Amino acid sequence: MRTSRLLSVGLPVLSAGIAAVVIGTASSADAASTVHYVALGDSYSSGVGAGSTSGSCVQSPNAYGKRWATANSPASFTFAACSGARTSDVIKSQLSALNASTTLVSITIGGNDVGFSSIMQTCVLHSTASCEAAVAAGEKYADTTLPGLLDTMLSDISTHAPQAQVVVLGYPDFYDLSVPVCVGLSSGDHQALDNGVNDLDGVIKAAAQHNGDTFADVRTEFSGHELCDAAGWLHSVDLLDISESYHPTATGQQDGYLPAFTAAAKAVGQ
Repeated sequence: MRTSRLLSVGLPVLSAGIAAVVIGTASSADAASTVHYVALGDSYSSGVGAGSTSGSCVQSPNAYGKRWATANSPASFTFAACSGARTSDVIKSQLSALNASTTLVSITIGGNDVGFSSIMQTCVLHSTASCEAAVAAGEKYADTTLPGLLDTMLSDISTHAPQAQVVVLGYPDFYDLSVPVCVGLSSGDHQALDNGVNDLDGVIKAAAQHNGDTFADVRTEFSGHELCDAAGWLHSVDLLDISESYHPTATGQQDGYLPAFTAAAKAVGQ
């Protein structure tokens, strides 16, 4: 009788425990399913250089946004990032992906606005003095004109997706300046290009903060994996395929951009 009584008492308790586990699991799934994620931006978000790219926007399944969506199974995911995009292109062509239900937005932007492709070609094909001058011109544009462009774009994102948490990711340093010998461009070119990236990231961070958005700095993640490092996560200059130069490899997207975005998304409750 005592055994039967203990079992009869224990079964409801056990059932309640199982129900709690089931309810808890369901709650977690429900929480995940409430995330509506849109990936905006340029080639660093579309995944140029990460392999298996397709379409006119050169999108890769290895891009950090796509990887995050695969790992986290949001209720919806829209991959709107497009290679070559500037802030004006985001406004004209990508904001239609947003709506009142959007809860999470990621974006890399600004490199094309300051003329990164032209700067890169100048540094590759011409003298260090020419490279430094091109970077200086890009920095001037970043410091004087880009802030207004970023403010307009981020404000428009907020208007189209008023409930969304926006994560603005920066760009990695291109060169590890601590490596004494690095084949390719001169040390002066390396320094100038990294200075340009750092200036650009500072402008992007300030704009994100000014608009109440989150800035995710990928330079820490890429530290020790820049060009000149043995285990680099960036494509070096390739004159036969110039479009991939200085872009993250699949590993750079997975181990550089994805952790930075994941941490930022988690910090804002997504």
